[in-house]
Amino acid sequence: MLAEYISKITASSPTKIIISNPQTKNGEYKKIIIEQKSSSYQISKYTQKQVFHDNIESALLAQALLTLVNGNFKQINAFSADGEHIVLISKKGACKYSLKKTDFAPKQEITHNRQKQYLLKEGTAIPPLVDMGVFTPEGKIINSMYNKYRQINRFLEIIDDEISASSIKTLNIIDFGCGKSYLTFVLYYYLTEIRGITANVIGLDLKKDVIEKCNLSAKKYGYNGLQFQLGDINGYKAPFKVDMVISLHACDTATDYALFNAINWGARFIFSVPCCQHELKKQITPSSMQILSRYGIIKERFSALATDAIRGNLLEYCGYKTQIMEFIDLEHTPKNILIRAVKRATTPNSAKQKALEEINALINEFNFKPTLYKLIEPK
Repeated sequence: MLAEYISKITASSPTKIIISNPQTKNGEYKKIIIEQKSSSYQISKYTQKQVFHDNIESALLAQALLTLVNGNFKQINAFSADGEHIVLISKKGACKYSLKKTDFAPKQEITHNRQKQYLLKEGTAIPPLVDMGVFTPEGKIINSMYNKYRQINRFLEIIDDEISASSIKTLNIIDFGCGKSYLTFVLYYYLTEIRGITANVIGLDLKKDVIEKCNLSAKKYGYNGLQFQLGDINGYKAPFKVDMVISLHACDTATDYALFNAINWGARFIFSVPCCQHELKKQITPSSMQILSRYGIIKERFSALATDAIRGNLLEYCGYKTQIMEFIDLEHTPKNILIRAVKRATTPNSAKQKALEEINALINEFNFKPTLYKLIEPK
């Protein structure tokens, strides 16, 4: 019966669907809202503290709705031109359907990006974003900079996923290869102004003029916990116990040294966007899969992916829960992989050995000698 009622709902081209009243208190989501966006639908799944978004084609709405509701929720309220469709579901799965005529039905919302609840809210004058030309002095988004605004928020969301549910009060952070530090300034604002965390952040770079300008900007914004230093990633000595390491677009093996330092410090969080992975491309000599080195572009991309796969497994070997995810960076380059690693309380030795075995198999097949592997010297 549930599938039949859902078919009635989807046939009416609903503009908004609210899924509520979880079957159990321990359900993953507290409610789900589905809204029509032109020719597709946006699904917003709410936990106690976060919301996750997906987009689906209209043709897939019925199946998605059935999957989301069945066994998980007790109520559906769907709004269309016909009125309000109401489905009530008992614990045993029995369904009751009614159609309530109403003069009100939510209007179709096509400005889907503008409606998303970003961490950096439009209407707030955030000094770094104003200086970057993303916001006007009044806190309005400049239309031509909307993509950059979304990308900055994406970076913060990846970090927020890890720290929002915790009771962290203080964070000591090293940003390796900070460059002009656009994201460093925005991260500091997010931590201190939005999350209320006391942040001590050091941005490290090799360019003296960049460091000087960044320190002037930090002073201008009144960001007393943010400073920039001239220095090399390799061999850097942190002045405090490091909780988080960020490395964005550190070229080639500079990323490996940043990860190695983070591991040695026992940093709880690591966020790294690698760049220019040339090392393994120069080394690749397949034992049996010569096809992967035959074509230049395939060789380059495979070597880059292998580099990050090895890095991910080495982090797992060192006791981190690691994810390698897509990240659209600020410069619209194809270097859009982000490594997110969070220190585990404990890691079974069997899991470490499995990660190492996978690394060794890849290294042996292609005769790789990765820098991070040599630095860690796994056994």
